[in-house]
Amino acid sequence: MFTLMVIVFVLGYIAIALEHPLKIDKAASALLIGVITWVIYVIGGVDILTSGVSRAWNEYVTTNPSMDNTHGMLNFITHHEVLHHLSEISAILFFLLGAMTIVEIVDQHQGFKVITDKIKTTNKVKLLWVLSILTFFMSATLDNLTTTIVLVALIRKLIDDQKDRWFFASMVVLAANAGGAWSPIGDVTTIMLWIGGQVTTINIITRVFLPSLATMIVPLIIVSFYMKGEVTRPQISNNGDDNYISQKERIFILCLGVSALLFVPVFKTVTHLPPYLGMLFGLGVMWVVTEIMHKNKEGEFKNRLNVTGVLKKVDVPTVLFFLGILSAVSSMQSAGHLDILASWLDKNIHNIYIINLIIGALSSVVDNVPLVAAAMGMYPIEGAQAIGYASNFVQDGLFWEFLAYCAGTGGSMLIIGSAAGVAAMGMEKIDFIWYLKKISLLALVGYLAGAGVYIIQTMILH
Repeated sequence: MFTLMVIVFVLGYIAIALEHPLKIDKAASALLIGVITWVIYVIGGVDILTSGVSRAWNEYVTTNPSMDNTHGMLNFITHHEVLHHLSEISAILFFLLGAMTIVEIVDQHQGFKVITDKIKTTNKVKLLWVLSILTFFMSATLDNLTTTIVLVALIRKLIDDQKDRWFFASMVVLAANAGGAWSPIGDVTTIMLWIGGQVTTINIITRVFLPSLATMIVPLIIVSFYMKGEVTRPQISNNGDDNYISQKERIFILCLGVSALLFVPVFKTVTHLPPYLGMLFGLGVMWVVTEIMHKNKEGEFKNRLNVTGVLKKVDVPTVLFFLGILSAVSSMQSAGHLDILASWLDKNIHNIYIINLIIGALSSVVDNVPLVAAAMGMYPIEGAQAIGYASNFVQDGLFWEFLAYCAGTGGSMLIIGSAAGVAAMGMEKIDFIWYLKKISLLALVGYLAGAGVYIIQTMILH
């Protein structure tokens, strides 16, 4: 059963990759593997847990020794683990839903027109550099998921051709993941390491900024040599909106939406509550404000701008795709597959650079959050007096800094390897195989270039 879980995950992954040839929506495949892996886990739960490979079960037994029996094992899976992982997954899903709704509100009020009117260039190379640099710094301030949602919505207003949009959206994913890696609030994994005490704010910014910048810059330079031509702007019909939405209202809604997104990291820092609550608070404020703004308006226009109308436009299949993928990965995390992987890397590789490079590459297949969680569980934070190999694991040690870089940027190598990639894939219906052919090699080159910069930087500073 332990092996069967891996087989089902791989088969589901193949179905997701072949979404277009099979003509089966990736959300359906993701939901199926998300449920089936848990079903297999619970059926073979006794054998899996008695093998001792599940760190989650071993920790549970330590605190609940009376539950070390068949009934306790089943209760552990069906109640403790399912609910534990559901809470983590739900936090991501509600964050995603809130961010997508806020962006859609701004879009329906033509708030992005304020920005797109300022971007005059239609040259593909210039536009790509502008959007990538904007993404890189925005994702460090917001996070890579939110930034990708905003930029993909912006790209829709700037580029008409679908394949061009796919390419630009994919490069935005690379830039968003790169920007999120050097900020303590830019990616879920850097947040985990920051809160866990493995890294501190100043050091993660100063030590990982240049490698992250190289991860974005190198692919951009390569693309600049062969990309030619101009983008075609889409013909945007305002449907008479100019009669109802003034320029001041567009600017106001844009500023309110951006403020709601920027408020999320502030909310988390001040209250220590999960980020999704800050996102939902921002959505609630925008909901109230837009209701008041349009209370005297009538007809189809009012229905289209109300949040209840906006919610109908939110991409629900993307949310369900997240749910399925994260459910499947969480079942394998609970059963111990990722712990076996982490232990194997530690025993057989024993080189912090190679271990982290492998973790980064694996994060393009398996979600980076459980991988980083497994690494954090494998290695305790060493004291400041640690020497030799152990000195790599002190606070702000080389292992933790390089882990933040690799786990944050490695997921760009596959479209479903990061939350930003999954969001872009869902919003623009980017084909998995197309991304593999057009973007993956660029992402790999950027990933290795950034790793090289980090290693050289370390040699110079030490």
